[in-house]
Amino acid sequence: MEKAKGAKSRGIVAGLVIVGLLAALPLAVWMDLTNLTEASLRRQASDLNSVITGVRGYYARNVVARVLASPGSTQVVHNYEEIPGAIPIPATLSLELGAVISDQQKNIHYRFVSDYPFANRAPHNLDAFEKQSLASLRENPKQSLVHSEWSPFHDRVRYIVPVTMGAACVSCHNTHPESPKRDWKVGDVRAIQEIDITQPIAANIFSFKWLLGYFVLAAISGISFLTLQLKQSRTIRHMNSELESANDFLATLSMKISRYISPQIYTSIFSGRKDVTIHTERKKLTIFFSDIQNFTATTERLQPELITQLLNEYFTEMSAIALSYGGTIDKFIGDAMLIFFGDPETKGDAADAQACLKMAWEMQRRLTELNAKWRHAGIEEPFQVRMGINSGFCNVGNFGSNDRMDYTIIGAEANLAARLQSIARPGQIVLSYETYALVRGDVVAHELAPITMKGISRQVVPYAVDRVLDEGGGKRDIVVERMAGLDLYFNPGAVAPADAERVKSILAEAMASLEAGQAKPA
Repeated sequence: MEKAKGAKSRGIVAGLVIVGLLAALPLAVWMDLTNLTEASLRRQASDLNSVITGVRGYYARNVVARVLASPGSTQVVHNYEEIPGAIPIPATLSLELGAVISDQQKNIHYRFVSDYPFANRAPHNLDAFEKQSLASLRENPKQSLVHSEWSPFHDRVRYIVPVTMGAACVSCHNTHPESPKRDWKVGDVRAIQEIDITQPIAANIFSFKWLLGYFVLAAISGISFLTLQLKQSRTIRHMNSELESANDFLATLSMKISRYISPQIYTSIFSGRKDVTIHTERKKLTIFFSDIQNFTATTERLQPELITQLLNEYFTEMSAIALSYGGTIDKFIGDAMLIFFGDPETKGDAADAQACLKMAWEMQRRLTELNAKWRHAGIEEPFQVRMGINSGFCNVGNFGSNDRMDYTIIGAEANLAARLQSIARPGQIVLSYETYALVRGDVVAHELAPITMKGISRQVVPYAVDRVLDEGGGKRDIVVERMAGLDLYFNPGAVAPADAERVKSILAEAMASLEAGQAKPA
């Protein structure tokens, strides 16, 4: 009897163990699904945030910035639907893009909110988590905040990142008549961008129906499954870690490589539009060549460290201007720069030539400002640059060998640009007739004596640029002139009213000095 009772007790215990194992199996599966769902939601929220932020950034840089840089009939406003030809501001674009995503994915909600709404708009209703996140992000804008909510039937993830003020944002918000705050600074947190995703945990439960159907082997199958899952999880984490390290290395290497080639070429290669093979095309380009006058003498006069600093600053400023106008920087040749327009992207022969001309004019203006700064720093004779521009057909593409290539241009037209530069006076821009014909509506220039060049049978008629006209065809207010004894950069619009009389006095003194010098007997 005692043995029977003992056997019965052992049977009950064994049954309870089996029941416990059977009950634990779906619980384990459910918990696993919960973790997978939350991790998936976090990745989805992060990826969606990156997409929207990237789209907004690209739109601000490549659409809004270009529109604002070239004033015209197109306006950038929040109520663009009410204004013909207008386009939305980046914030409005984000809101509408989020609305589209929310309409297509009912479990995804997008919010772009701030505690400083414009005067003509209803205030945003921020919950406790959003208010707390906004305060935290203003203390540390480099972080992102994630809030997870769990229930037995669904997971919810709220992903919040800051929306910081850029230079263009600060300029607009601090001057807009309906702005609630006018002391914004670059880098301030203006608002928050929130991705709210909800997903039922049971959405994939039926994928385990056959596993749950084997009641007898449930415990063994569950243990085996969990063991295998843990091993796979460790393997996947290890592989992901190695993949992340490799991606970080490749990203860093890619950024380093990008500094050795023009951004347009870099983008074309990595987007797949161009192959890294020896291949050239014949295209009509506008070629720009510049050179610093008497650079060798300047290097002998200044210390190597100082000349290196000045030259790097000069190239940095000029490169930024070239890229802003869409120029492809071919190479730096000592103190010279070779830039061309028309490849790998072109807006047409005339537009390419106009962009090149405006780029050169802007470079001369910027160099005048740099020279003023350098003189103030004690450098007596800073850089004076001569520039030549020519338009014509050249061979452009990859030259070299399979082991070492150079994306460049070759042709007599490129040599002509260098020759035009050589006949220019310091601070002067000289155009070929081919370029002048494409930009004659945008420039005031005078004809120079014809020149001949080896490899070109015709006489070349150069044109020296006197001034560049604005888009309406009028004269620019800014005056730039350079000649022996004169280095003038005058921007009336930048003169403060309080300094106007001082400027008049300086100009009057200069005129009096000039007249006195001319009045002296020879």
